[in-house]
Amino acid sequence: MRAAFRRGDWFEGPGPVRASAVRELLLAGAAAEAERLLRLRLRGVTITGTLDLAETVVAGTLRLHDCRLEQAPCLDGASLGALELQGCELPGVSAAGLTTGWKCEISGCHVTGPIDLYSASIGGSLHLENSRLTGRGERRGEAALQLLCATVGGDIQAGTGLCVDGCTDLRDTSVRGTVVLKRARLINPDGKALNAKRLHVGGDLNCRGGLVAEGTVDLRDAQVGGGVLFEAASITSGSGPAVWAHGMTVGAEFNCCDGFTAHGRVSISSVTVRSRICFQDAVVDVPPGKPAITCCRSTASEFALAPREAIRGTVDLSHTRLTLLRGVPDAWPEATRLEGVVYDSLLPRLPAAQRLPLLAKDPEGFTPQPYEQLAAVYRLHGHDADARTVLLAQQRHRRTTLAWPGRVWSGIQDLTVGYGYRPLRAVWWLCAIMLSGILVFTRWPPQAIEPGKSPQFQAAIYTFDLVLPLVDFGQEAAFRPRGGLQWAAVVLVCLGWLLATTAAAGANRMLRRS
Repeated sequence: MRAAFRRGDWFEGPGPVRASAVRELLLAGAAAEAERLLRLRLRGVTITGTLDLAETVVAGTLRLHDCRLEQAPCLDGASLGALELQGCELPGVSAAGLTTGWKCEISGCHVTGPIDLYSASIGGSLHLENSRLTGRGERRGEAALQLLCATVGGDIQAGTGLCVDGCTDLRDTSVRGTVVLKRARLINPDGKALNAKRLHVGGDLNCRGGLVAEGTVDLRDAQVGGGVLFEAASITSGSGPAVWAHGMTVGAEFNCCDGFTAHGRVSISSVTVRSRICFQDAVVDVPPGKPAITCCRSTASEFALAPREAIRGTVDLSHTRLTLLRGVPDAWPEATRLEGVVYDSLLPRLPAAQRLPLLAKDPEGFTPQPYEQLAAVYRLHGHDADARTVLLAQQRHRRTTLAWPGRVWSGIQDLTVGYGYRPLRAVWWLCAIMLSGILVFTRWPPQAIEPGKSPQFQAAIYTFDLVLPLVDFGQEAAFRPRGGLQWAAVVLVCLGWLLATTAAAGANRMLRRS
């Protein structure tokens, strides 16, 4: 082994190797042959005892391939050029405060205890592919994979084949590159499968392509310079949310689409997403009436909702600021909170009548702002008729919240002038009232008050005098109906005042809005 180390060659042998001998070689700094790097490479050996390199400085690299370690190596505070464990079996790795000038690789390994990389500083990438971690930590509440407060100068490649039985803890860790978790299995059904609070990632958080997480994926207050990608991922939570990302900042898209499945709520309130938040072709499975997607007080360029299966729970977008809101109304769940949502455009382009049912799905009851916002968008894009349809629906919905006198008066305004949004109704009502009066008074003209002095009776002008308030053509004062005609005149006067009052109220509402 010493000779192979000096030459920089692989040492292979079926016999055991003492951990103390490995330590001695690494720390002795034996001179390598000319132009060769200082490196110890072992393949297929069993290392007995504890490999203790705590607080040591090793200028070269340590590479162990297909080795078996009887005890968990202790690398706490150690400094190595690189650490490479491939296809090894070991009862854990204790490497808190480890520093590597290049990469750290623990791939294809079976680890029956925790991997502790607390506060590690890795100059290059961290590789964890195809490893099985079947143990849970006990010290400091450690997870099965502890990467708390670490710094990674490259990527974290923890995707294909990685299986972690326990929590994967990336809290307060800074990764200059991308975090790849696609096709990984993170199993912690009683808690958090991935705890990445305050994680900082320069590139993407790539969980697409078959990530399976049993437990909560916690991304609260994380910052991702690229996208958060959950396409085709499957996340099943216990009692908490499936995805928990309050306060997150994302430089590109937040994609929970294209086969994404969550058994539990997706809670992403107070997030800032530079591109879109997408739930197209997704499944969010929660019991009826429970929160399914919560995206309150957030900011995004686009929010798209077109799930693969109908969402039985509640979608809450209250007080969110969007540029584009995308989704067919039929795809939205029966309970949707849109209070305070502000957006500039809607896709697909649909008439107002098809979007109105969505506004009536708020489980808290009537709120005016969603109607005002939808009408404003239609008006902004030149669809004034659709805007009036929305505002008319708003008043009708509001009517259901009033006491019975208010409901009566509101219903009269709707019937006569459509709350001011259907002004032609007033014209048709006026024509109908006038025609009725003319027919009645032509058939049964009233008597003159002063025969011989009164002007010639004109049924149309007399009806105008009765129906139009504040208008006097002299006919009403000159003729006095009697008997049943008197009641007909009273009805016409009342109808005239009622029509004028409702028209004035509608006009006032329109002028205030303008």
